[in-house]
Amino acid sequence: MSQNNEEEVLARIAKGLVYTETEAAFQAPQRRTDEIFEYNRTAPSEPDKRRALLEAIFGSVGERTVLLPPFAAGFGSKVHIGDDFFGNVNLTFVDDVEIRIGDGVMIAPSVTLTTTGHPVHPARRADFGRFSEPIVIEDKVWIGSNAVILPGVRIGHGSVIGAGSVVSRDVPPMVVAVGTPARVLRAITDEDLKSRTAQA
Repeated sequence: MSQNNEEEVLARIAKGLVYTETEAAFQAPQRRTDEIFEYNRTAPSEPDKRRALLEAIFGSVGERTVLLPPFAAGFGSKVHIGDDFFGNVNLTFVDDVEIRIGDGVMIAPSVTLTTTGHPVHPARRADFGRFSEPIVIEDKVWIGSNAVILPGVRIGHGSVIGAGSVVSRDVPPMVVAVGTPARVLRAITDEDLKSRTAQA
């Protein structure tokens, strides 16, 4: 594929339009599949090796990052993670385009962050036809177990996503959102500072 054709495909991807596996094949060198495989086989006693692999896998990674193996990523190189990140086991990044995660984010087991979906009509899914939109998770977000974050979603600062939720639209800052599809349940307030405190 010529450089002009590559630029045209990238422009379509950036607009959220449908593109195919063949059209996107030129991006294959950005995949970090071998490094991800190696990371998932590291021992808990190898923190330095894990850190070096995370730096090789991700587009950027902050300080004090904990990511428990195994995890999966389509590319890895299109994921950007801030400081003080905790990702529990079986985290999946479908990062055909960028996933940006802020500081102080906590993600529970078996969460999927997918930037990519597929057209409804089967004729448009030929050659794995798909569309991709970036995901942004702002600072201090907590995502509960088995949640799915769909293409194009932004989760606002400090918000909580309930376990098992499917997030298909933006979530504002400082709220609890739950359900399928996820809806804002309530605001997070100073009253929440009193929850689960020691009782006399």
